[in-house]
Amino acid sequence: MNLKVLISTLLLGSTLPAHAADTRLALRVSPSVAIAPANLFVRAIVDVNAENRSLLIIAESDDFYRSSEISLNGDHAPRVTLLQFKSIPGGLYEVRAVLRGERGNEIATTGTKVNIVGDKEY
Repeated sequence: MNLKVLISTLLLGSTLPAHAADTRLALRVSPSVAIAPANLFVRAIVDVNAENRSLLIIAESDDFYRSSEISLNGDHAPRVTLLQFKSIPGGLYEVRAVLRGERGNEIATTGTKVNIVGDKEY
């Protein structure tokens, strides 16, 4: 699997954007448009909470699926998780983050769309 997970222990503190401060989970993906095969850089920002146990990041289109699940240690987990999905083929993707609790229950979810333009499309 061509997936490299980079977990960062960066603390953003007061540098978080206003919209992320009001939610338990925020997601940023770049680039939002790219030419295939593309590398997607995903940044998930999780509010510190003792309930946090795992973070699932998914990149999915009609023809392709890739995901990564990261264990979290409650309120001792990093606020920011960075990962990279490499060599993503062309397609319209939904990139989602799902924050799960102790029993696997979904605590929060968020997502965004990404367009990877295939070589036949440009």
